[in-house]
Amino acid sequence: MIHIRQFAWPDYADVTKVWKSAGRDVLPRAELAAKLVRDPHLFLLAEHDDIVAGVVLGTFDGRRGWILRLAVDPAHRRRGIARRLIGELENRFAALGCPRANLLVMPDNVDALQFWQTLGYLPLPDVLCSKPISTPTTP
Repeated sequence: MIHIRQFAWPDYADVTKVWKSAGRDVLPRAELAAKLVRDPHLFLLAEHDDIVAGVVLGTFDGRRGWILRLAVDPAHRRRGIARRLIGELENRFAALGCPRANLLVMPDNVDALQFWQTLGYLPLPDVLCSKPISTPTTP
């Protein structure tokens, strides 16, 4: 049985295992803590037989929802876990009045692009621009 629920701090070790097993970088505790101040109800886990099998981190800025860090442990794939996580996240976005959700996929990740397209997410010709922001230092 798959159960979707909100992340709680005792889950952090299990979440890091899922991220690592899926080949994802682990989000440091401090960065995650800062994110959870804003919308903790958008960080979801999927449990299969009481084991954390998948995770998705969502955020809502008041205008757009963002889907970040979807990961399912390879041992638990092809069971509908990712679809269930996204479905619940979309429901939570809708409850917030979110009109649109966005996400980023590497263009060479054909499997991911196909997955997202089956859920109705369409590629756009946007160009991602990124700049690291360093922490200000005190003189």
